[in-house]
Amino acid sequence: MRGAPLALTQGDPAGIGPEIALMAWLARDALRLPPFLAVADPGLLEERATALGLSVPVTVARPEDAGDLFPSALPVMPVDAGARVVPGRPDPATATGTIRAIEIAVALAREGRARAVVTNPIAKHVLTRAGFPHPGHTEFLAALAGDPPPRPVMMLWCEGLAVVPVTVHIPLSAVPAALTADLVVETGRIVARDLRERFRIPAPRLAVAGLNPHAGESGTLGHEDDAVVRPAVERLRAEGIAAWGPAPADTLFHARARAAYDAVLAMYHDQALIPIKTIAFDEAVNVTLGLPFVRTSPDHGTAFDIAGRGIARPDSLVAAIRLADRLAPGDTP
Repeated sequence: MRGAPLALTQGDPAGIGPEIALMAWLARDALRLPPFLAVADPGLLEERATALGLSVPVTVARPEDAGDLFPSALPVMPVDAGARVVPGRPDPATATGTIRAIEIAVALAREGRARAVVTNPIAKHVLTRAGFPHPGHTEFLAALAGDPPPRPVMMLWCEGLAVVPVTVHIPLSAVPAALTADLVVETGRIVARDLRERFRIPAPRLAVAGLNPHAGESGTLGHEDDAVVRPAVERLRAEGIAAWGPAPADTLFHARARAAYDAVLAMYHDQALIPIKTIAFDEAVNVTLGLPFVRTSPDHGTAFDIAGRGIARPDSLVAAIRLADRLAPGDTP
């Protein structure tokens, strides 16, 4: 018997999650991927494989057997999709299966039966229509992680750049009011800790972006950088964290600048995501910091518009699998 696998959820079954999982398994040898266990509807995977002409044997398996089975078949812990799935046509009737797959994967990770969780994309509007009470995927994972739930932090990562939005899915007009020194400090602490403990960077360096153009230009272009961001950086430094800023965001992301830090704390969503998606659109990974288990995900959505057409690229999922393997405790089986 080999070691514990990664647990890979199917995501929204009408999206590209099932097919990129199949494609990742097909590339297992060429890309030297670690064993993963799909938490999914096996019938759905077989149907999608047949429709796309992908030669992927699917076998129902326990986590303990996944490593031995992985070289010759895709091991699956079965979850009923909940309804007939048509690629590209999301259906709230499948929400229960989507949610259950996430719950099972997290439980396996918390029990030590899976080394990490890799989640395929979900559609929040589909789950919300089915009564899902959480704002999103990340908050649901935090709720499953313990009571009280830990504070999750979203990091977007690729080789050469890691970015963390301090405020995430809120309107740009709401960012200044939501941005506080406490929020910046708490986020910086979590990022520095996980860079040390998960990424094994002994002394993480954090660049902190300014909110306003030119980091406020000494108050000429806004007061938030001097009143909020700068004091937060000073508090982080006082705690022994190698943080610097506020730095003008327009000079933070060129190649020479990226050599000076391990991660950037950005003040809002697009300030973080535009540079990483420009640099690594197909290979970026969403990794959740602050959880008691490793969780990664492709940095893209369900792509309902191309689901079932065989043109989806598994690159970001492959990168998420590799990063989960790198960050997870224990050696690759």
